[in-house]
Amino acid sequence: MKWIEIIKLRVAESSGDPFPRQLAEIISGIHRERGLVEIRLYRRTLLESDLSIHLYWDSEQPAPQGSAAGLFLMHMLKAFGLISHSVWLEEPGPGQAGVTGKQRMSKAI
Repeated sequence: MKWIEIIKLRVAESSGDPFPRQLAEIISGIHRERGLVEIRLYRRTLLESDLSIHLYWDSEQPAPQGSAAGLFLMHMLKAFGLISHSVWLEEPGPGQAGVTGKQRMSKAI
């Protein structure tokens, strides 16, 4: 099952550098859990003090309250400003909507 964990950070004080130096260290220090595929960092186009960190997962079950890595990251980033944390499940693509694997297989035969 594919899912994504999104941690949004609004930096409290602008020090001239929209990406706090320690942010890269914190992200690189995240323990790579089983199922963690990728970590991406985004900056908001109109407000450089807003960051969004996306943790991409592929595992049997999502962590509805967040993974250990995501919760650790959220805890570490609280020192920089306001945090928002959410977990999202990937929906089937347009060709798969409402069709189970068994149904796809029987249609192919």
